[in-house]
Formats: sequence, structure tokens, C-alpha cells
Amino acid sequence: MAGERIMNRWNAVIGAILIQLALGAIYAWSVFTPALMEAGWKRTQTQFVFSAGLLSFAVVMVVAGRLLPKWGPRKLAVSGGLLLGLGYVLGGLLGGTNPVLLVLTIGVIGGAGIGLAYVVPIAVGMRWFPDKKGLITGLAVAGFGFGAMGWVKLAGSWGNIIQNIGLSSTFTLYGVIFAIMVSLGGIWMVFPPENWKPENWQAPAPKPGQVAASVNLRSMEMLKTPQFYMIFVTFVFSAGAGLMTIGLMKLFPLEVLQAKGYTLSEASAIAGTAMAIFFSLANGIGRIVWGSLSDKLGRKMSVFVMTASQGVFMIMFIKMAGTPVLLFLAATLIGFNFGGNFALFPTLTADTFGVKYIGELYGWVFLAYGIGGIFGPVMGGRLGDMGNFPLAFTICGVLCIIAAVITLMLRPPGK
Repeated sequence: MAGERIMNRWNAVIGAILIQLALGAIYAWSVFTPALMEAGWKRTQTQFVFSAGLLSFAVVMVVAGRLLPKWGPRKLAVSGGLLLGLGYVLGGLLGGTNPVLLVLTIGVIGGAGIGLAYVVPIAVGMRWFPDKKGLITGLAVAGFGFGAMGWVKLAGSWGNIIQNIGLSSTFTLYGVIFAIMVSLGGIWMVFPPENWKPENWQAPAPKPGQVAASVNLRSMEMLKTPQFYMIFVTFVFSAGAGLMTIGLMKLFPLEVLQAKGYTLSEASAIAGTAMAIFFSLANGIGRIVWGSLSDKLGRKMSVFVMTASQGVFMIMFIKMAGTPVLLFLAATLIGFNFGGNFALFPTLTADTFGVKYIGELYGWVFLAYGIGGIFGPVMGGRLGDMGNFPLAFTICGVLCIIAAVITLMLRPPGK
């Protein structure tokens, strides 16, 4: 590589964060649900777009993992950004309130765009930073969590975009912004040269629960192992709990706070702050902290602690949602752990099956996120329509604790 100019590897982190800030728009969906309910939607219907987006996101990520070596990271990221933008623009131009059309545009098309682009920063980051996989993966996906805060506040209480230009125009404006941001971030989405490694760095001996650096399974080999299904189920339960909370973070506290005497406007402001500030900030910070912590504590133990504590927090949320200070605390704790999923499961996958084909492997693992995105939000919306939000949070809490137990049983393939 003598004479070959190598990109500063931190440029890849900057590009990754810019991309993920736009992709995090899917977590801002709750800011649109009150306006849609005013247009005649039911609670359950508001979750259909969110769930369709999550499923499309997860399914397309499998395809994206296969396309990554063929298209290259830059082309794949830009294609995803343009598709995400197209989904939102079409959703706005077609009226912005038709349930079927929004499921197809913002849900299916927009979710597919996220699926194409999302895997790129993770794969690029792991190649440039083999010495800091957990931390860099956390940084690479942190924007996904932080992005939701900005998009919620711009559309709602800070920017009042929905109030000023209407729901459909907000969708269109956001679509244009998303496409531009992902395209700009894609400029730095390139892999390092073959066999490149950081100066003076040598691959360490594998830790307990981690395969040797020379082991690199392909997706069909991974799918034949019990370890894949253990990780998959754990991710379904953990992600499903957080995704349900995102979908209901405004609706459930809104209901409980009003029952305790708060006016609609007061309750709406409190619930919106819980989601847009406390949950979203903690979601982003959790990705960085859990990623960095896992470099020291190990992926398996980190996932165990995260899922076990999340189970407790989900059950506690039932009693905390009606008091503003406790609601903010609960939103912070749940958001912090939820963010950890996206730093821990890519690196757990790489440690268990190898890093060389991580884009391909993690696409399959990430299908769990799509399944969690169906059962969590839809179950929560359905039980909410039946007047039983607490049961939904209890079920998800118990499933998180089961996920923690499964994690303790995880061993490297062949052991």
C-alpha cells in the first residue's frame, strides 16, 4: 500500500452519523399520530404505517447485505437515501392521510430505503475500526436515535411545521431533506483497502463467547446454527418491547396524565417531551455507551444486563407514566436500553459468526427487528383500543427477561 492515499477513518464516522440522522426518521412517527387520529384514524391504524416501515426495513436489509459487495457501500447508501426520500415525498403528494397509501409510501417504500442504507455505516465502521468495534458501531448508529428527537421537535413544538404547513407538506419536505442528507453522508462510505489495519494494531486473542478472527461464516452456514436462532429470538423480544414503547410513548401517557387531572395540552406537551427529548437522547447515548461498554464487558454479558434491566423497566413504566418526573425517568431508562440493541446485536453477530460478511449476516439477524416491529406496536395498539395498555407493557417486560435467560445460554458455534 506504499504511496496509496488512505482516507482518514474518522470521516467514515461523520458520514455514518449524517446518514443515520436521516434514517432515524422512522422513530419520529409518533409525532404524526395525533394529527392522523384527528383525521379519523384509530390507534391501531396509526401503528400500521410504523410496523410496515419496520418490516420493510428489516426484510430489505437482507437484500442489502447481499448487494453490498456488488454495489459498494457508497452506491448502496445513496440508493437507500433516495428511496427513503421518495417514500415520504409520495406520501405527502398523495394527501398524507390515506391509511393504505401511507402504509405503501412511507411504510413500505420509505422503510425499504432505510433497509438499503442502514447496513452500510455498520459494515464500513467495523472494517475501519477492528480495534473499537463496539464503540464505533455505537457511534455509527447513534444518529439513528438522535435523529428522532430533531424530527419530532421540528414537526411539533419547536418548529411547528405540521401546524404551519400541514401534515402532507411536512411529509414532502422531510422526504427531500432525508434524500439530501443520506447522499451527502454516502460520500464517505468506502471500505479500507484489502488487508488494511490500524497502525501498530494486532488482532487480539478471542474472548469467551467470541470466534477466532479467521472464522467467517456465510449466511447459509449461520442459518444452520442454533446460535443464530437464540440471538434472533432475543432480538425480537428486546426490540419489540422498545418499538411498542415508541409507538405508544405519546398515547399511553396522554391517557394516564389526563386521568390525573392534566389538560389535553399539558399532557400532550409532557408526553411529547418524554419521547422527543428523554427517550430520543437516551436512545442515541445508549448506543454509544453500550457499544463502548461491550468492548470491555463482552457482548454476551452486555446483552444480558440490557435485556434483564429492560424487562424490569417495562413493567415499572405502568406506574411511572402518570407522573411527569417519573415518566421522563422511565423514558430515559427504556430509551437507553433500546438504543443498546443497535450497538450490541451487530457486534454480537460479528463475534459469533465472523466480521468479513457482517453486512450479509446482520441482514438476517435484523429480520428480528422487523418481527418485533409487528408484534410490539400492533399488540400495544390493539390492547390500547381495548383499554389495557398495562397488559401490553407487562407482556413485553416478561419477554425481555426471557431474552436475558436465553442470552446466558449462548455459546460459540460448535461448542
